[in-house]
Amino acid sequence: MNAIERSDKELVESYLSGNQASFEILLNRHQSRVFSYILMLVRDRQLADDIFQDTFIKVIRTLHSGTYNEEGKFIQWVMRIAHNLIIDHFRKAKRLPTVDSGGEETRLIDRLGHKDPSVEEKLINEQIHDHVRKMIDFLPEEQREVLYLRMYADMSFKEIAELTNVSINTALGRMRYALLNLRKMAREKNLTLSY
Repeated sequence: MNAIERSDKELVESYLSGNQASFEILLNRHQSRVFSYILMLVRDRQLADDIFQDTFIKVIRTLHSGTYNEEGKFIQWVMRIAHNLIIDHFRKAKRLPTVDSGGEETRLIDRLGHKDPSVEEKLINEQIHDHVRKMIDFLPEEQREVLYLRMYADMSFKEIAELTNVSINTALGRMRYALLNLRKMAREKNLTLSY
């Protein structure tokens, strides 16, 4: 079997047996997702680079210490390490993010369709995505985190709850408030988020 087609579990086992290339494949497979998550939360590329490196140093140390418990959830485990390092950073900096809440629910991001658009539709769609990305930056940290993990990292609410160490209901509530706040911002700025 081609090494790139192997599961995370098989690659971890291969790495622990001495095959360094297996870890490189794991890193290449997941680095974009992990780095994007870190950058989205810390909003500083240099700090994100540092936390990303610390995350994978901790992954390597834990794998070599023999304390990693394979449950078919390698990426969730890595994301939890990154999440904990981010929390540690915020605690040291004494600037833990806070949470807001809002009004009624909407499926705002679902309106950003997936079809073959015309040139005009592509331009409009790019503008809509740009508006949404800018508005996401104004969301409270915990809402932004859940929204990003769900929409961009494609994680289930169960995975998000485990990663952020909250109940599924809390994760769902944060997503609901994120969408409500996005809708409110769009109304206040008279933005049309569909074409």
